[in-house]
Amino acid sequence: MGAIDELLVRHVAGRANFTCCDAEELRVRPRLKVAVVSCMDSRINLFKVLGLRVGDAHILRNAGGLATDDALRSLVLSQQLLGTQEVMMIQHTDCGLEGLRDDELADRLEASSGVAPPYAFGGFADVEKSVRTSLERVRNCPWLVRRDAVRGFVYDVNAGRLHEVE
Repeated sequence: MGAIDELLVRHVAGRANFTCCDAEELRVRPRLKVAVVSCMDSRINLFKVLGLRVGDAHILRNAGGLATDDALRSLVLSQQLLGTQEVMMIQHTDCGLEGLRDDELADRLEASSGVAPPYAFGGFADVEKSVRTSLERVRNCPWLVRRDAVRGFVYDVNAGRLHEVE
């Protein structure tokens, strides 16, 4: 059985205890009016780290927690259509993108497939500098309603602690 099949079995088992959410949890607009952009790293449970409940925030995850074009697209929709007013960027220590050389990975992929990747992977040398770069991209996005309420953080995966990047 593959992982997807295992997840489907868990879904069916969990349905036995399912009760519909309360009206607050079913709202499309996030209760806290915040969007969180974070890394997809499986060690980061944003609900625990931030004390979130279902319905509190929009959660956007990608490799590195970067302000990619797609993350910006989602943030624009989150603000323009769904009323979020703040953006929290969270990257973390011991990230797989730290030290990644985009050009080397792109060359390897092109050599093995015959096709060059059409996107950058976002490798970086310094996590705080990477957070600052993402903050700058978000703050300079002309379609965001609230560019003044954007803050960045590094999550220490070993200590379980956030610290703000100025």
